[in-house]
Amino acid sequence: MAVNIPGAISVVVFYIVILVSGIIAGRKTNKSQTNESILVADRSLTRWVALFTITATMLGGAFINGCAEAAASAGLLYTQTSIGYSMCYIPAGLFYAPKMRRENYVTMFDPFQLKYGKKVGALLFLPQFFGDLFWSAATLSALGATISIILDIDSTLSIIVSAVVAIFYTFCGGLYAVAYTDVFQLIIIAIGLILAFPFCLTSEAVSFSESDRSIWGEVSTETVGSYLDVWLLCIFGGIPWQALYQRVLACKTAEIARTSTLLALPFTLLLATPPVIMGLAGGAADWNKTAYDGEVPLPQDMYAFILPLTLSYLTPTVVGIIGIGAMAAAVMSSADSCFLSSSSVMTKNIYQDIFRPQASKREITWVLRICVLIFGSLGTIVAITVHTIYGLFVLCGDLMYVILLPQLTVVLWLDASNSYGCISGFVVAFILRILCGEPILGLPAVLKLPLYDENTGVQQFPYRTLAMILGTLTLIGVSYLTNYLFLNEIISSKYDILKCREQRTIHISNVKEKEMDSRNDAVKGEAMKPMIDGNDEMQEENV
Repeated sequence: MAVNIPGAISVVVFYIVILVSGIIAGRKTNKSQTNESILVADRSLTRWVALFTITATMLGGAFINGCAEAAASAGLLYTQTSIGYSMCYIPAGLFYAPKMRRENYVTMFDPFQLKYGKKVGALLFLPQFFGDLFWSAATLSALGATISIILDIDSTLSIIVSAVVAIFYTFCGGLYAVAYTDVFQLIIIAIGLILAFPFCLTSEAVSFSESDRSIWGEVSTETVGSYLDVWLLCIFGGIPWQALYQRVLACKTAEIARTSTLLALPFTLLLATPPVIMGLAGGAADWNKTAYDGEVPLPQDMYAFILPLTLSYLTPTVVGIIGIGAMAAAVMSSADSCFLSSSSVMTKNIYQDIFRPQASKREITWVLRICVLIFGSLGTIVAITVHTIYGLFVLCGDLMYVILLPQLTVVLWLDASNSYGCISGFVVAFILRILCGEPILGLPAVLKLPLYDENTGVQQFPYRTLAMILGTLTLIGVSYLTNYLFLNEIISSKYDILKCREQRTIHISNVKEKEMDSRNDAVKGEAMKPMIDGNDEMQEENV
């Protein structure tokens, strides 16, 4: 099949429009004089801009995975990614977003460093980094497959071009560019989906009545525990993501952060539903009645590409090309979020807070840009070279739920938490999760819980939730224990290497007040020095 020239031209035009809009929006960063401009857009996001960019944060994954899950399982009951990750906006909007915004944090990891110290807080960045890396790679890989199938263009080339576009406007404008391109991308997504999914349902090759599988699917009694575990992972594992809080912290007020996050739920569900329906159509389609010349029925591994297949073979060519624009918009809105997310934490919480506290805005800007290039390049390389990308993201999603969720919750609402509890909870949760195994990644289960299936090697017990709960209990228990031991001098303070006795706070205002008091004391000391010296001289003369 020859290259689809009209389609290729349309994609190029779309990328140029996205690139130009990102560069124009990013000019606001250059006009600002604050360090926060490139990281949180001077906290200037209005309600509607915040709503659009918060919605776009999770949409790329919901778009792709929801379609694949619905097709592979032939049931709405198994579209956990698209629906579950959308539901995370409820607890995030009600509790986490307004609290984080009221404290004026710059990144999600600020409260960790304020409470546990800069180096211990930086440790928690590791699961976030891998989650961002593999998530951006997964979305770029899916986009490459889509363009390759529909336009007959090499997937590696499409991945590189897509990544370069996303990297470039993120490099130029930071959050300003990412947030305002999200607005345009969300409009493209809505238009593409409205046009594409009706054709999938009305295609002659699709007949739900002839399908031997229910449109809802079926959850067996033996898999209920595992099924609920994945739902909890998606709903609550979507809360501790820096990409989400980068938008939240950029809102003008805490109330805007709250309402925009809550309103993102219906918007995300609305836009994630058409891909799910297209996945169901692809699962119920008779591919012999289409121009598809591959293996029929579709092998299990082909369901990962069900979205490009439905756009290519169940819709007219023009509609399929528009669908590419919608998918490209969804993917790029997620990929640029990941690039900026990790880069912001590396710049603010590691480079600035640990190594260069007095860094200027220009220096911070260029460090962030270099990080965007590095993380964007890493994500692109992984997307091209690794073929188990979805399996890698499964583990990273687990780590967000198992490790970061309890850490974020405890640091925000438990004053007694300390560095010893943080590290202990991290280690316990991580070890338990690894011991339970992961079939997708080929990790055998060392710890076999009740209901373990020896034939399939799958844990049917909700092991992720168990690891999360035990990690949380360890974090809280060790924090209270070490506080009691050190504060009551049962263990000498000289052994308090993580400075539990300091009782750090997560409130930035308190930290700034302490810094101001210390500076005032220093200034007073300098002012009093001539007087003291003068008194000393007078005393010497009298003697």
